[in-house]
Amino acid sequence: MDIKNKIIYISLGLITGIIAGYFFSGSLESEPNLTKEKKEQHEEEHSTVINLPDSVLNEFGVKIAVAESGEITIHKDLTGEIIPNPYNLAHIVPRFKGIVKAVYRKIGDRVKKGDKIALIESNESLVQYEVTSSIDGVILELHMTPGELIGDEKHVVTIANLNNVWAELNVYQKDLGDVKVGQLVEVRSPHTENVFRNKLFYISPTVDEATRTAIARVMLNNSNGVWKPGMFVSGKVYTTKKKVRVAVPKNAVQILEGQTVVFVKTGKGFQPRVVSLGIENDRLVEILDGLHTGESYVASGAFTFKSEILKESFGGDEH
Repeated sequence: MDIKNKIIYISLGLITGIIAGYFFSGSLESEPNLTKEKKEQHEEEHSTVINLPDSVLNEFGVKIAVAESGEITIHKDLTGEIIPNPYNLAHIVPRFKGIVKAVYRKIGDRVKKGDKIALIESNESLVQYEVTSSIDGVILELHMTPGELIGDEKHVVTIANLNNVWAELNVYQKDLGDVKVGQLVEVRSPHTENVFRNKLFYISPTVDEATRTAIARVMLNNSNGVWKPGMFVSGKVYTTKKKVRVAVPKNAVQILEGQTVVFVKTGKGFQPRVVSLGIENDRLVEILDGLHTGESYVASGAFTFKSEILKESFGGDEH
């Protein structure tokens, strides 16, 4: 082959390569430009279809809902303890040094204003006088026994009216910009089902040097006596709200083969749909992509469908 023919051959090869590359690159570029609807349709055509009889759905408490917009409230989780309301706390000091002649009450007793607590005989005048309660409440501290010589602050009688108490919650520095007076807080004890809601009325202006936390306070009604001073509690402070396009219950979202999915009802049955998540709280989660307003999905009992798919993957019965 002479030089002229070689040049023509190489040129044709280059032109053929360029044309082929053009069409090949065009086919690749067209794939990412598929609409979300077409991608979801493609996923549905190639995903597992689950059909369960109504009896099974009812047995496992499966509930179907229609995807819709919602409002998600963001909260901060805090911990703390119950303390007496200091404005309902009385510290009663015996007026004169002397000998305890009688003690009428004990720690834990409920007393009314004016009730007798102890009888003291003054060392100076030998006159007996009574120590009485200055408020209605419960005796928290009482350090007196008959025959004991008293006359210092260790013999103070502490009485508290516990009809309302405070929850003191610890706020870390990183959360101080979000937690504010007036926000709704939900207080609960991890050892009981007691839950109380009220608004924060105080946040300390300083931060504790040892714990690097500030104190937030909320008043709790304690007329039934369930909140005990010293009890550990947790608090959810609701800080902000956001309107989202689609919000679903958290248990509607499942992890399947490493992907986050929601089970969507289609004409063929229920199929796992890959979704992208946004903000969330302890009840709801935002769906950014993968589930559209108006579509029906499994809002409760989604784990039943996940279990069915896993069972089929191990050779179980097909539906």
